[in-house]
Amino acid sequence: MTASLTTISEKPWAGSAARIGWAILILATLYVCYFSHLGAIGFVGPDEPRYAWIARDMAETDDWVTPRLYGKPWFEKPPLLYWGAALSFRLFGVSEAAARLPSAISALLATLALAWLAWRLYGAETARWLLLLLPTTVGMIGFSHAAATDMPFSGMLTIAMVCAAVVLRLTHNENTPIIPRTPWLALILFGFFLGLAVLAKGPAAIILCGGAVFFWAMFTKRWRDAFRLFHPAAIAAFCLTALPWYILCARRNPDFFRIFIIEHNFKRYLTPEFQHIQPFWFYAPVLLAALLPWSIFSLWDVVSGGIQLWRERNLGDFEGLLLSWSAFTILFFTVSKSKLPGYILPSLPTIALLSARAIVRRFNGQGSTRWLFSAGGLTLVLLGTTAYRLNDSIPFVTDIRPSPTVLQFAILAVFGGVLAAALACFQRTRASAFVVVVTMLCFLTLDTGDLWELDDGVSARPMVHVALEHITTEEAAGATVFKLRRAYKYQIDFYLHRETQEWSPDIEKHSLIFTDYKNSSEVVRLGAWCPHYIAFPAVWVCESSKGGPNSMYHPARGGQPQ
Repeated sequence: MTASLTTISEKPWAGSAARIGWAILILATLYVCYFSHLGAIGFVGPDEPRYAWIARDMAETDDWVTPRLYGKPWFEKPPLLYWGAALSFRLFGVSEAAARLPSAISALLATLALAWLAWRLYGAETARWLLLLLPTTVGMIGFSHAAATDMPFSGMLTIAMVCAAVVLRLTHNENTPIIPRTPWLALILFGFFLGLAVLAKGPAAIILCGGAVFFWAMFTKRWRDAFRLFHPAAIAAFCLTALPWYILCARRNPDFFRIFIIEHNFKRYLTPEFQHIQPFWFYAPVLLAALLPWSIFSLWDVVSGGIQLWRERNLGDFEGLLLSWSAFTILFFTVSKSKLPGYILPSLPTIALLSARAIVRRFNGQGSTRWLFSAGGLTLVLLGTTAYRLNDSIPFVTDIRPSPTVLQFAILAVFGGVLAAALACFQRTRASAFVVVVTMLCFLTLDTGDLWELDDGVSARPMVHVALEHITTEEAAGATVFKLRRAYKYQIDFYLHRETQEWSPDIEKHSLIFTDYKNSSEVVRLGAWCPHYIAFPAVWVCESSKGGPNSMYHPARGGQPQ
């Protein structure tokens, strides 16, 4: 009976037109979710401008060994992201899109590798749905658009684990050929990509990979297969990939291992020194948010799968690896004293694969469908209404409320969610899932002309660019900052291509001052001139009175001086 249902469900996709339609939708999803609008918003937070600075320095100086920030060695992270961004700068010029391109490429490669694994194990339909589900999650969209180390690390580690699954003999079933006794290519690629993961973020890659395989072997009693990952070919590929940079950097910089290994790895994990302190349950809401709009599917799969596992005491070898992989990642960083949302990004692809497999089973009549897909549609409705209600707290620099982008998203989410829920009620589950995917794509591809108003609210880029249009090179070289948060300080430094100094009334020379709304009144009391705006840009531009103002006119796009 199950086989006949599967055959019937596959018939709509057997024709060439259906295959072409699938290909177009998948390609559109991968491009829109990973590559569209990479440079629509300036650098956000403190990490993006710092990493971009280091990459630009590498491209300008040809020193590909020692990462440098403001001319001084900076050993917070290994160089993979810097190398990728520096090459991108040389090919496409210095820009936000070029700096974020390595993250987008890493997300694409990881998605394709995992889809290949899903195809080998579960068939084409699961692979197709994974290619739609994983890219449309909030976590993958967000981190693929960030010039940070999280996505390159997660991407390389995901590909390494896919290769590990091949080495562990998990990629053959009754529909696929048995792999050779010694999968040389898989072993070499496993070592290579694990080495790249170590170059992306450090020894955490070895711990996460080793922990996942250890618990898998413990549950399945397949210790002999687990030890296959220590094959000389894999070890050689890993060492040739990861060790040369570490050795060269340590030889040129005697403090490298102390700063990088001790301070930025062991101390970051074992102590609260870096001030990223969060409660033990921190990653539960983070994971649910990262999996949106598919959170309800993943949550139900975890609950139902846990109940089934408890009852049957039986778990497939591959499912055991996926669960060990995702669970160990979350547990490992839950124990850490420092917690950031991007740390558990490597668990996202595995959870998406399990969800895609469960969704396809429901398409084929195995398990609950109507209420679950209805709840998935209502999740979109909830997202739209929540964005509408929180509109005033989103830093859009506009006098129009609700802001156009928020209103656009709210309308799309509510309409798409209601349609998806209605289709699910009539047992049109495939159509319901398609509507959720298309709704996400529509929001990401519709007119983004209003994103500059978000740019003004979260990044220093707009104000710096406007200022540079009205001042000389000499005046730009003398620009200062006043009590800015470090995120905006690093952004201004990147865009000015220099390290700015803190302004004080004792500075004799006339200076352009970058500050924020909170501190602008204090700057005025100290003798500077600050034009105010109707809107609220992230960074304000003031001028000291020393030497006479240069009458720079720098209106924020959302308002006029008042």
